[in-house]
Order: sequence, then structure tokens, then C-alpha cells
Amino acid sequence: MKLKVCGMKYQDNIAEVASLQPDYLGFIFYEKSARYLNGIIPELPEAIKKVGVFVNATLEEINEKVNKYSLQAVQLHGNEAPEFCKKLKSLDIEIIKVFSIKDTFDFSVLKSYESFCDYFLFDTKGKLPGGNGYAFNWDVLNNYPSEKPFFLSGGIGLEEIENLQNFFKTKASKKCHVIDVNSKFEIEPGLKSIELLKKIKSRL
Repeated sequence: MKLKVCGMKYQDNIAEVASLQPDYLGFIFYEKSARYLNGIIPELPEAIKKVGVFVNATLEEINEKVNKYSLQAVQLHGNEAPEFCKKLKSLDIEIIKVFSIKDTFDFSVLKSYESFCDYFLFDTKGKLPGGNGYAFNWDVLNNYPSEKPFFLSGGIGLEEIENLQNFFKTKASKKCHVIDVNSKFEIEPGLKSIELLKKIKSRL
């Protein structure tokens, strides 16, 4: 199982987390977020993919950040339409489209995105576009109809390890590609705890 650490903000902390060799590091380019990145991303090992997280940004804004930070993937947390994802394909990057879940979800909405996205990401439906700090009901994913691999996100912390291990035994987990962590591994918004991340990485 691959690991993504999202909401990275501080240069020294980014380098420390990168030394743990997660598969993805996420950088939030949404100005209303407490984890908004407006600084420098240090040089990272080639094996770590840099993901830019956007909420209803324009194509021009995304293109500018992709070029500035040499992003390998973009994660779309807003109301981006399939046509918008199609236009993004011209940037030659991985496209991760986010869908928020609480207790139920209409999986038919995924169909129109399948041709233009590399992955889906399922997060907890809350007041904020991500970073709400609690998990949704993963049983909903037993009805996942797609062959597209997905990221599992939303309030995942060390206290969810047992639940995660049970999830990995279910039909729903067969297409789960990445576990995405953020707020439960922080000292403060954007500053990650190396010790906590070591613990979850050893359990995946």
C-alpha cells in the first residue's frame, strides 16, 4: 500500500518527511487553507511524486504551479467538471479527482470522469474541502463499481490502524492504491510529526 502525506508547508519539515520515502507529498495551493504553500519545495528524491492540491482553480493557475514546482500530479478538490479534467490532460500529469463521502454516495457520478482522471480520491464530506479531521464510513466503498484505482483519505490517524487493516481484507480495498494522511500527523497545521509518520509507514 502506498502512502501520501498531504498538507506539507515548511521547507525543513518537507525535507524531513521526504527522508521517510513516502510515495506522494501533497502541497495545497488553496489560499483559504491553513496549509497553503507559498514558499519553496526543496529538491526531493525522484521516487516521491509532488502533488498540487487545488480547489476550483483556473487552468492557468494550475499550469503556473505545475511549471513552478515541477508537479507530477494535481488533486482537484472543488467542483471541477469532466471537461476541465480533459483540458488538464494536456499538461501531461497525473490527475486525481476528489469526491467527498459521508454515509452514502452516488457512484454513477464517477463515470463521466473515468476517461480523464488517473485516480479518484475519497475524502470525508465536511465543512472544508479536505482537512476535516475525521473518517467517513468506508463500508460505502464496497459498492465501488470502477476499475480505476483510488486514494483513501479523510481523518486517518494511528487510531485507525486496526480499522485500516480490517478494510484491507474487504472487497472495497482491492482498488485502493494510496492511503492519504494529513491532520492526524501534525504538530500544527502544515508541520508534520516524523515520529507519528514513521509509525504509520511501518504498519502499511
